[in-house]
Amino acid sequence: MAWGKRTQQNDRLAEAVDEMRQRVDTLVSELSGALERAERESRRNRLLGELGSSIELDDLVDRMLDAATEIEGFDAAVVTIEESGSSPTVAARGLTPEEAARPPSSGLGASAPARTITVSFRYSASDLQAAQEDLIRGGLFVPLSGRDGAALGTISLFWRRPDYEPSREQIEAAEYLAESCVPAILNARRYREARQLAETDALTGLFNQRYFHETLRREVLRAQRYGRSLALVVLDLDDFKAVNDRIGHLAGDGVLSQIAEGLGQAVRSVDIACRVGGDEFAVILPESGVAEANQLYRRVQDNMRDMAAGVEGQRLRFSAGIAELEHGDTAAALFERADSALYRAKDLGKDRADIARG
Repeated sequence: MAWGKRTQQNDRLAEAVDEMRQRVDTLVSELSGALERAERESRRNRLLGELGSSIELDDLVDRMLDAATEIEGFDAAVVTIEESGSSPTVAARGLTPEEAARPPSSGLGASAPARTITVSFRYSASDLQAAQEDLIRGGLFVPLSGRDGAALGTISLFWRRPDYEPSREQIEAAEYLAESCVPAILNARRYREARQLAETDALTGLFNQRYFHETLRREVLRAQRYGRSLALVVLDLDDFKAVNDRIGHLAGDGVLSQIAEGLGQAVRSVDIACRVGGDEFAVILPESGVAEANQLYRRVQDNMRDMAAGVEGQRLRFSAGIAELEHGDTAAALFERADSALYRAKDLGKDRADIARG
């Protein structure tokens, strides 16, 4: 009888210990979750505070993505910043390369939503079965709007869990992030516009001499560091003084503008075309050698064949110097070799390209 009573007491004690252990485990789990949420909130607040220090748009977009992905419940984010007169700036975090190439859409086309909207995505059974990983199941699209209501872009947040819906608190966090980003976006835009004015030649719209020398120095250092190729073409309009004398300086400026347009059509997207003097132009060709530089010169010649009007029916003629980066070259040395090759081309009869000697 006493043995049975002791067994019951031991069972009750074991149950009490188990219950206490479960409560402690629950408390530890709740404290861990609260700590994790507090740390996430702290990181997000720090990132929000750092937004104002970003004046480069690319850097600002990275910080916006950092802050967006700290909002609990979302698996991916996309930031879209509208650009006047050109394609928008788009950056993603948490998407696969295939998803990033074609980010999930709000269904409004290229237009930014006028207000925050939530979109659910549906897939066929075959799509779900063929998917290599969890597909995007829904998105929260938050507009970036200026004080005048102008659309600046969108912050999009996505989740992959089926039947998930963001809470009101999460939506408000995303809207607060968007609101906090607007002054930084406007500052970055103003900085970019001011920098473009400082780096652009007013007559031709090409990069100016200052930008050319800064970029050439940077590209030379990069090419030397990583063992990459780099070529430089320096072009000069033959007998431009005579052109000015015949048709006047104002009309001569028009010729230079036409030349810049033809040069812009001849360069590749990775090439950097600049006006470095009165009638002297230069093109930096990253990841390129003499062959690519010579091809560029031929394309420029082809473009100029149709530009006889404005110079009394005479075809515009160019001389060019081509140089390829050599081991130990500085930016100044590369430019001097290309410039020397240009003068040799003129001495040899003009309307031709000469390759710099090693």
